[in-house]
Amino acid sequence: MIKAVLWDFGGVVTTSPFEAFNRFERANDIPLDFIRTTNATNPNSNAWAKFESNQISLQEFDTLFAEETGARGHEISGSTVVQLLSGELRPQMVTALSRISEKYKTACLTNNMKTGEGPSMQRGSEGAKRTGEVMDMFDVIIQSSVVGVRKPDPKFYLLACEQLEIAPQEAVFMDDLGINLKPARELGMTTIKVIDVAATLSELESILSMKLT
Repeated sequence: MIKAVLWDFGGVVTTSPFEAFNRFERANDIPLDFIRTTNATNPNSNAWAKFESNQISLQEFDTLFAEETGARGHEISGSTVVQLLSGELRPQMVTALSRISEKYKTACLTNNMKTGEGPSMQRGSEGAKRTGEVMDMFDVIIQSSVVGVRKPDPKFYLLACEQLEIAPQEAVFMDDLGINLKPARELGMTTIKVIDVAATLSELESILSMKLT
């Protein structure tokens, strides 16, 4: 029996930062998915992983990320890529979250960095205000930059379950990355890979037996 719905933030509640990465790459004649591939190289020990788990400062990330991308042929500073991280809210997802929160426990499970304003890393008072209102809908927020653990480490998901007082088998988890869904599924969670918003909400409606749009 499902008791809780767990949400990734960037790429689920908001548009994916990968879209912003690709726009930057096109504008600067950098191979498509260069930033994403850099982040996937040595994923447990690279600059990105260290920054998301709060092991290094923004200044250190700025330098280390530049070194990593420079070694691959296109130097990009860490501060530059951080500017690309805050996506746009998806209204349909926000509506669904609002309705779900009336009947189910909810949690936001986000790999983020101590930069910008709050868990969503938004910049600008208006954007931060809007995302802050969405964050207030969640019963629990688990941030990698706060807890020092990041997806796909199973400990991250278990921490959310502990705070929600549920078993993994009682949760649905949504993420746009398959690598983050695999450990959740192995723990017993029902998982949804978010590619298309309409398809995601249709699948979620079927699991929860409720109307979300």
